[in-house]
Amino acid sequence: MDAQSRGRADEIDPADQWVLNPRTGNYELRLGHSAAQQHGVAAPRRSRRTATAPSAPTAPSPAVPKPRRGEGLPGGRRGGRPRKGGGPPRRRKVMVATGGTLALLLVAGGLGSYLYYEHLNGNLKVIDTGGAGAGFKKDQPINILVIGTDKRSGKGNEGYGDAESVGHADTTILFHVSKDRSNATALSIPRDLITDIPACPTKQSNGSVKDIAGTRGTRFNNSLGQEGRDPGCTMRTVKQLTGIEVDNFMMVDFNAVKNLSTAVGGVPVCVEKDVNDRDSKLNLKAGEHRLQGEQALAFVRTRHAFGNESDLDRIKTQQQFLGSMMREMKSKETLTSPKKFVSLAEAATKSLTVDQGLGSIGKLTDLAGELKDMNLKNITFTTLPVLDNPNEPANRKSTVVLNAAPAEELLRMIRADVSLTEVEKKEASAKEAADADAKAKQDAVLQGGRAPAGDVRVDVYNGGGPPGSASTTLTWLQNSKGVLKAGNHGNASARLGATQLEFAPNQADQARALADMMGLSGAALKMGSVDAGPRTPMKLTLGADFKEPGKPLGAPETPQQAPEGLQRVEADKAVCAK
Repeated sequence: MDAQSRGRADEIDPADQWVLNPRTGNYELRLGHSAAQQHGVAAPRRSRRTATAPSAPTAPSPAVPKPRRGEGLPGGRRGGRPRKGGGPPRRRKVMVATGGTLALLLVAGGLGSYLYYEHLNGNLKVIDTGGAGAGFKKDQPINILVIGTDKRSGKGNEGYGDAESVGHADTTILFHVSKDRSNATALSIPRDLITDIPACPTKQSNGSVKDIAGTRGTRFNNSLGQEGRDPGCTMRTVKQLTGIEVDNFMMVDFNAVKNLSTAVGGVPVCVEKDVNDRDSKLNLKAGEHRLQGEQALAFVRTRHAFGNESDLDRIKTQQQFLGSMMREMKSKETLTSPKKFVSLAEAATKSLTVDQGLGSIGKLTDLAGELKDMNLKNITFTTLPVLDNPNEPANRKSTVVLNAAPAEELLRMIRADVSLTEVEKKEASAKEAADADAKAKQDAVLQGGRAPAGDVRVDVYNGGGPPGSASTTLTWLQNSKGVLKAGNHGNASARLGATQLEFAPNQADQARALADMMGLSGAALKMGSVDAGPRTPMKLTLGADFKEPGKPLGAPETPQQAPEGLQRVEADKAVCAK
């Protein structure tokens, strides 16, 4: 723990602060104002008028032993050595959050673990992104943006060159967790991708907001740090690039991979050939190794050791390392070691910068609970398909552009919440049956009478269609279809992948009439449970599938196969770097 800031001795091992509660038989973490309290010995009570200095460390009580090696994580219930008179102990107690040792956060500069304690709140760094992300929801897919910055901050990182740099989005992974929490896709976005960076409102240290102008045709990694951009700018760039709403972000630097690889006891890697890279200082013989600290950082930073020495091959190496780190964190040796748990928690929180939606241990623990049961075999790493930039000379290729067709196929899968992993046949069959039942119910909504066009009341919003879609649709409905009780309400509050019509039960005949005009499928119709007033309009939100009024909007086909030749790394499989 942070001995300096919390009044404890530097030589005390955080794992030794777990003590046995003789009343309950459970281990608990004790935090107080003295080292003695950390070992289960009550410190002297202070005078009510004059504070005394912290007492010196004393030997642990024989009745309160340290946890033995291999024992499970303490239960964390109230208890402990009672005060005289049987009253509650004055020492502060912290509940341990065990849900979810599996987390995504290893990138070129970092990894985060979802094992946190309330007393580690002070380690977290929080940035206000100005509403760039709405925050994850328990009953919806989750999209977390993991950013590894190359900023040379932190002790020991001055020697990596470019010491004065404000940093870039050097490594970026969009981690998509399915709605049913059965699988996840980790999408790497190349730092040298040429794209547009949108305008970005950025919160300043004095509380004011600075509007940073957008930039067209620049490297993706300029979405962070450059011109004062914060992680919220990177979130907005990813949303514009992929059409996927980003819920939250987590950012780490070089120290994260060094500290966490050490805390877990080293990360197993395999290389097919001898490696001696002067730039990253990675020097390995062919075969298997267990890397930690500086060696681990060198492995994820190297660009000249593997493949064609491009950033795309470095991404593959990082994905392999992350998969190995996840396997190590899920291993029995880690799960049964309180010392490793505490060390990982300490290293993770000191390495992590998050948005306000994840700005406390409690909020991170909630996220951990959403991920804790996911099997590693259902986590797939992949990279956004790209091509060499055709506008650069053949002998000076340094940037890439989007490979539009396969990139859109892959992004459609993620937006449709389709897994890249192979699921059990039984589960797939059950899902197909459920989908068929849902489609039948949706189509049943279209069965029934239609209201006259003059009786249809609807408000039109643009939630993802081309600019001006709400206005053009309103004009088309009024002039071509006779829907005179329609209104244009501009942009919707959120982006939708598919057009949606919301209506009340007593508006079903109006909804069916409008569906016929717009070419909507049953899947687009969302009926509420309460009748509407006689003058209450329906709500039509035009989604990303909308192109122009009058063009049919059938149920979008859900892609079931990944683009041919898609690069991928399975989290549960060890791969040798080539």
